[in-house]
Parts: sequence; structure tokens; C-alpha cells
Amino acid sequence: MSEKYRVLTGDNFHSYDDDGVDDGGSFLTQEEAITAAKGIVDKSLRWERKQSNNPADPAELYDRYMDFGDSPVIRPETNPPFSAWEYAKWRCKEICLEPI
Repeated sequence: MSEKYRVLTGDNFHSYDDDGVDDGGSFLTQEEAITAAKGIVDKSLRWERKQSNNPADPAELYDRYMDFGDSPVIRPETNPPFSAWEYAKWRCKEICLEPI
């Protein structure tokens, strides 16, 4: 059985540069692809939080993510569509509560 969904990851700093896209894996189901994409965003948020001067501020973390974070996309698009940016915005509050 062949893979149905691919996760491709670029970073927000080079969001219009197709040369920097990484393969985040291939998956049989949309749920598996979404889980993988969420994991990429979570890892990126945790990294950006460690780099932050104010690691408890969700708004600052989201700004850092939007500037430099990894932004996965799923192809073909899931239904409903997965948005790394919307997921990151939601996760920033929770990530900022985690111990560093």
C-alpha cells in the first residue's frame, strides 16, 4: 500500500523559497500526517522558546515562531486543512507553561 499524505517542512524565515523544503515523511492517513506536522511545530516552538529572552510570553514565542519556526504543510491538503500557524498560535500558551 502506498503513502497517501506527505508532510513537507520549510521555515518561516524562507517562506517563499522552495529550495529549503524538507521531507517530513509520508503517511497512510490524514491523522498520521497531522500528528507528524503537529510534532514538527511543537519541536520548533520549544526550540524558539529556549532562544527567547522572555520564555514565559506566548505572544513573543508566536512572533519568534512566525519569524524563524518550522512550518509544515500536508499534501494533498487535509479536510479540514491543517494550518501550522493556527496550531502554533494555540500551542504557544501551553508550551510557555512547560518547564524549560
